[in-house]
Amino acid sequence: MTAADAVPIVLVHGTRFSAGQWSTQLAALRDEFPVAAVDLPGHGERSAQPWSLSAATEIIASAVDSLGHGPALVVGHSLGGYASLEFARRRPERLRGLVLAGASASTRGLRALPYRWVAGLVPRVPADRLTRRNDRLLRRLYPPDVVEATIRSGYAFHTLPAAWGDVLGRFDAGAMRHVRAPVLILNGEKDTLFRAGEEDFARAHPHARVELIPRARHLANFDDPDAFTDAVRRFARGLPVVG
Repeated sequence: MTAADAVPIVLVHGTRFSAGQWSTQLAALRDEFPVAAVDLPGHGERSAQPWSLSAATEIIASAVDSLGHGPALVVGHSLGGYASLEFARRRPERLRGLVLAGASASTRGLRALPYRWVAGLVPRVPADRLTRRNDRLLRRLYPPDVVEATIRSGYAFHTLPAAWGDVLGRFDAGAMRHVRAPVLILNGEKDTLFRAGEEDFARAHPHARVELIPRARHLANFDDPDAFTDAVRRFARGLPVVG
């Protein structure tokens, strides 16, 4: 692959996080690919912006356009994965490939009830207490070079109810029929909740496959940054050349 053929990559973070979630992937991929990470509405530097899936898709589209080189590979984790599915539906011409990470579970029906409960509970807990708990958890589980950018960027607890309120009830494997590009469903082996529908999601698309990161959980790009990055890199290299 020549520099001119390199696939642009846009990274879309998960619940409560920001573009800082991808600091390790950005550093590892930028020598080969044009790459950018976005802040979704209500997160990171867009903390004051109201959440909406419509605004999220426009942010992803703007990032794709900013990188040039035509349609992009979009990598979405958790909330960012569902936002990327919506982007695939609304802006198919800007999508060259899709990586769904921790976002292959239906958000419809009874499975959504625990998340509705959490979304309702979060506003009742002081934000500073949630911040301290998240900081301690991330620092206990992961090396500083993996999580410090996430910690510095802060957490979007105030946006969580609106974001998950928008996503819950909207997505299941049927959303894959709107994706015209190849799909990699990339999950942590131990992420039993968010990989629950991975086979259904894969069967719903003619060019989708599942890859698991051994021993990784929901935050697979934190649990094994090298394996996660390698999976994205291999998928990007295998995408068809445009034009």
